[in-house]
Amino acid sequence: MRARSAAAARLAVAAARGFGVRPLIVAIALLIPAAGLSQQTGITAAPQVARAYDLILDANFAELEKVLPSTCPPAPVVACRGLEALSLWWRIQLDLDSRALDAAFLESVDRAIAEATKFTEAEPRRAEAWFYLGAAYGVRSQFRVYRKERLAAARDGKRIKEALEQALLLDPSMHDAEFGIGMYRYYAGVAPAAFRFLRFLLLLPGGDRHGGLQQLERAAQRGVLVRGEAQYQIHMLYLWYENRPKDALTLLRQLQARYPHNPLFRHIEAEVLDVYFHDHAASLTASQQLLALAHARKVFHPDIAEKLARRNITRQQRALQQ
Repeated sequence: MRARSAAAARLAVAAARGFGVRPLIVAIALLIPAAGLSQQTGITAAPQVARAYDLILDANFAELEKVLPSTCPPAPVVACRGLEALSLWWRIQLDLDSRALDAAFLESVDRAIAEATKFTEAEPRRAEAWFYLGAAYGVRSQFRVYRKERLAAARDGKRIKEALEQALLLDPSMHDAEFGIGMYRYYAGVAPAAFRFLRFLLLLPGGDRHGGLQQLERAAQRGVLVRGEAQYQIHMLYLWYENRPKDALTLLRQLQARYPHNPLFRHIEAEVLDVYFHDHAASLTASQQLLALAHARKVFHPDIAEKLARRNITRQQRALQQ
């Protein structure tokens, strides 16, 4: 049950990714061409931003601090503000029960939202401005879901969808923006009645399970920045709603190969083998491998990795004895 509870928390966190805009700003943006401003597409300095994003998914937060000064510029400063907030969120996910980083995260993500808002106001015809605004709201929304601030998370969810749709309107080839929209559409499509009532109260748009999953899969295949994170979120959908545990396990192992130093992906594999395959021996082996990597300092944050591994080793040994 503890393994399922942890998996449920991560899934709930993923459910509320969101980005936001003000309708008046959007309306003004549509009038900008008359003033002679051109529409800008693409993500500035995408290779540098993508490299920094990959460091986060590999849990290499120390290296991230070193590369950010050379990332922004050439990328706009809002990109690094968002990466800083995202980095703190992934550090929190390594140990979700700890609140030691909560205050620092909230300060960082609010700063990213403020910077992104200024970007959209200064350059409303620039797709990446809306993308970064959505991304910042999305990180905060995940945090709010896990901390059970559901109403605030739902409001952020509406902002996510609106901002990313504006990004796609300005740049239909921005597949990274499809990630957040796909998340919203999927979860709104599978939401229970209680959530549908909340959606009605907040005037939230309806969902589309099939269409949302297609958008997520496109983001995982064609996104410039979010491929790894899209795979991570898709694996949870495969487990919880699509009845595709083998495909979920395949995605997890792909993430391990791409981000070999993040202990979270190996720990989740052990959980999946236990909860979805009922294979206690395989789950035990996966955690023993993680423990060995922690002892050899071949994963980052070995102290957390060892704690996660030992906890599951004890659980699986008891199950095998019974």
